[in-house]
Amino acid sequence: MRALKLRLDKVIGIMLMIIMATMVLNVSWQVFSRYVLQAPSSFTDELSRYLLVWLGMLGAAYVAGQDNHLAIDILPAKLRGEAKRRLLAVISIVIVLFVVPVMIMGGINLVYITYTLEQKSATLQLPLAYVYLMIPFSGFLVLFYQLVNLKSLLFKQDSQN
Repeated sequence: MRALKLRLDKVIGIMLMIIMATMVLNVSWQVFSRYVLQAPSSFTDELSRYLLVWLGMLGAAYVAGQDNHLAIDILPAKLRGEAKRRLLAVISIVIVLFVVPVMIMGGINLVYITYTLEQKSATLQLPLAYVYLMIPFSGFLVLFYQLVNLKSLLFKQDSQN
């Protein structure tokens, strides 16, 4: 499972770099077309917004997988051994209890509704279901990462003591 996690980390890292590079090129083109060509591009604003959503959601999943997510770590920093391991396991379980109903089930519902209603973006005419698909996808990634983390905590593999 660790090998799969490492491969997934690499793929997600590459995806994040591609999304970020695309955003930089997109915004650079917007600035160039607006100020140099005096004819602002119509699609760049919308595309940058959607790329930012994808970057944020995928980045959050990646950071959760690296166990570097935003946290108040006063209590875990003071604990050692079995107590710390149990606390970290409870934190992972709480994250799973959030991710499954909110990101996965809610995200799938959002994608289904926007797909059924055939909602499209204003400029790109891109189905919004494709944009929102990143929410459940990121949710599944976070779920996978937390299950890997829980497995290592419960079976004392690579324990974070």
